[in-house]
Amino acid sequence: MASPPDTNKTTKLERYNSYLRRVHNTKLLATSSRLLFRATLLAALFLIFYFTINYPPLSDPSNNYSYNSRNTPNNHHRILHSTNFISSAFYGSGAAWEKQVRHSATPRRPNGFSVLVTGAAGFVGSHCSLALRKRGDGVLGLDNFNSYYDPSLKRARQNLLSKRQIFIVEADLNDTPILLKLFDIVPFTHVLHLAAQAGVRYAMQNPQSYVASNIAGFVNLLEVAKSADPQPAIVWASSSSVYGLNKENPFSEEHRTDRPASLYAATKKAGEEIAHTYNHIYGLSLTGLRFFTVYGPWGRPDMAYFFFTKDILQGKGINIYKTQDGKEVARDFTYIDDVVKGCLGALDTAEKSTGRGGKKRGRAQLRVYNLGNTSPVGVGKLVGILEGLLNVKAKKRAITMPRNGDVPFTHANVSLAYRDFGYKPSTDLATGLRKFVKWYVGYYGIQPGVKKEIKNVEHSEAGASA
Repeated sequence: MASPPDTNKTTKLERYNSYLRRVHNTKLLATSSRLLFRATLLAALFLIFYFTINYPPLSDPSNNYSYNSRNTPNNHHRILHSTNFISSAFYGSGAAWEKQVRHSATPRRPNGFSVLVTGAAGFVGSHCSLALRKRGDGVLGLDNFNSYYDPSLKRARQNLLSKRQIFIVEADLNDTPILLKLFDIVPFTHVLHLAAQAGVRYAMQNPQSYVASNIAGFVNLLEVAKSADPQPAIVWASSSSVYGLNKENPFSEEHRTDRPASLYAATKKAGEEIAHTYNHIYGLSLTGLRFFTVYGPWGRPDMAYFFFTKDILQGKGINIYKTQDGKEVARDFTYIDDVVKGCLGALDTAEKSTGRGGKKRGRAQLRVYNLGNTSPVGVGKLVGILEGLLNVKAKKRAITMPRNGDVPFTHANVSLAYRDFGYKPSTDLATGLRKFVKWYVGYYGIQPGVKKEIKNVEHSEAGASA
């Protein structure tokens, strides 16, 4: 009689075979996962390399690296270092990128300029870039799109410039490799240096950003420019803030500027002294422009006329400052188109730098000019004009001006600029604000009632001039 099968051995054999199958499947799955991971990594690296070479980022909006009030000094240095590394490694290479740079910087008119505009996505920078391009000059922008105010407005300006084939390199002024690369690609005839950390009051919150941009960034730009061949002529933005506690009126270029009332003013005054140094040692042609309260379409949201408009439309209260002795605060409001004419006039009359290879070969031009409107207007009158244009009564609060670096009064003497390049402002505050409000309601899509009021004002002015 046959013995019964050994079921215990059979069960053990089946379990062993099952174990072997699981081990095999696990190894196969692990091998497949590793192969898939490596293939994905290689594909990702290939795509990064491809898009870096062929599609470096375009940009239009402003001045230095992104910075906010939460950044500490240590964070600032880490952010700056990493930003410079990234922009140098990725943005400053590739045939397609260099082609865009050259195309944008190439003049379209005989004997046209090739201008590097820093802060090209900013308020004044974008307007000047468009004006230069319109007359046939080559324009290459540089901007870091910082977050001092809404970057989306800077991006909108960028779109405006890109339609005119103006390419903006998104990089920081302190990024030496990218600046060297740009000067190596393009023999710039001029630099219009408008990139800066703006604003008087913000300096009390984030002082390091002013030093990094207005001093270190300016020095870095001059260091690169001094060694360029040819050296460019440089026109740069100083500020009426340098007059500080000066009480002589109207402000003249011959008046004292050694008593700044804010850190912002101190950095701009430092810039003027730095300009003198690089002119004296290296032969750089340098022209400083002291802007007086520039306003107009595409302006800065941190400026009083801009946020007054916003707050009036939203029914919020606005503060009307009085001086410590009860007098009205007044500003020499200067319309953007007048300032642009002044910037182009300074560029057109700028003499060539005299240095070569970092060495001075002869005496070079060194200038500074006021660019204002010559007609100070009280802030109360500014609000009154806005009320009429917006057809809304402002909720005004009269308060004493805090000691935050602001000065109570500005008034420009522009006779020097008129003598040297025919600067003559022609836009009064009412006309300029009307143009600003028209842009504002269009850009932000404000209710038709405001637009109707603007049209009524335009018709009444047309009738009066007929």
